[in-house]
Amino acid sequence: MENIYGIEYTKPKVYLLQDTGIGVSEFAARTCYDSFDASENQAVKNLNHCVENDFVEDETNVLNEIEDSELLKDLAWTYFHHSILEHANLSFLIKGTSRGVLQEHARHRIQAISVRSTRYTMSGIINAYIASKRNLHWFTNKVLEFDMFVTSDEDYNRMQISEIFYKLKYQEDKLGDEFVKMVVAKSSMGYLDENLTEEDLFEKLQSGKKKRNVGDGVKHIVNDNWKVDMVVTMNIRGLKNYFDLRDSGAAYFQIRWLAQEMKKVTPPKYLRLIDKKFNEKEK
Repeated sequence: MENIYGIEYTKPKVYLLQDTGIGVSEFAARTCYDSFDASENQAVKNLNHCVENDFVEDETNVLNEIEDSELLKDLAWTYFHHSILEHANLSFLIKGTSRGVLQEHARHRIQAISVRSTRYTMSGIINAYIASKRNLHWFTNKVLEFDMFVTSDEDYNRMQISEIFYKLKYQEDKLGDEFVKMVVAKSSMGYLDENLTEEDLFEKLQSGKKKRNVGDGVKHIVNDNWKVDMVVTMNIRGLKNYFDLRDSGAAYFQIRWLAQEMKKVTPPKYLRLIDKKFNEKEK
């Protein structure tokens, strides 16, 4: 938890889901120079020999276990020949960054990114509004349980939740009965006529069928502080660019936190090729 500009924030968590290894990048570089026999990695020599004899089998698995490559370091740091780094990639699971960071992240073109959809996952907050019977205090306390903001200051988050409540109420006042039809599944409509407490109604709505694309009509309530989860895959040339720009004092502080957490779970064999700070520490 960090206090920035008077507001408390939580930092994201990052997990490495997979990495392809640097062996293919070295093999690609050796292909450019036809210098397989000069490699200090026997797996590179073996694979080249097997390919020439049309016999590969498990050699590629051994190739992906390579931990270091003098050729790749030379190309990366002496000649800045970074295209060979595009043959290696990593996939990260990112939990609890913000939608504001998501906008910044989208500026990095070479990546595969899959993000938790608000269109399909907003039913909890909508069900809380419907179940509240327009009781702001109950709604606020319930939504606080969702831990849905990167800001962690309770008083500040209560203001954000109040804003959501009044936005939804404004829309409901405009639409009347059509609002409920827009956000509640037909099979759950009967619960609204039962004499249930707010909590019981919420649980009924939560366990019932979810309205498809529930976020379509109410996505205006989303702000940049909402947490998002995403899976990001980058090749290490793109990752180098990301770390260079985002692990920097000039970067937006939330995406800097994310870059730092991603770097923490990036194995050393990649950092040796893309991160100058890491190399300086190793010397």
